[in-house]
Amino acid sequence: MRLTKFRQLMAEEFGDAYAQVLMADLVLGSLGDKTPSQLIAAGEDPRAVWLAVCQAQDVPKDRWQGKPELKKAASATSVRA
Repeated sequence: MRLTKFRQLMAEEFGDAYAQVLMADLVLGSLGDKTPSQLIAAGEDPRAVWLAVCQAQDVPKDRWQGKPELKKAASATSVRA
C-alpha cells in the first residue's frame, strides 16, 4: 500500500483532524508500542500500520479496505421507441 492510500483511508475513516490525532497519539501495541507516525517514519509498511489502526480502533472488517462507495442510483430515464 502506498502512503497516499494510507493517508486517504485514515482521512475517510476518521476525518482529517482525528486522523492526525491518531497518527500522533495512538500507541499500537501490536507493532512495538509505537504510534502510526513513528512506524511510518521508521519504514513500516503502511498496510500493516493501517490494519493495526483498524484493529485498535474497532473498525469493522468490511471497512478495512476503505468505506464502501455509495452506489449511484440507476438512471431513472429510459429510452423509449
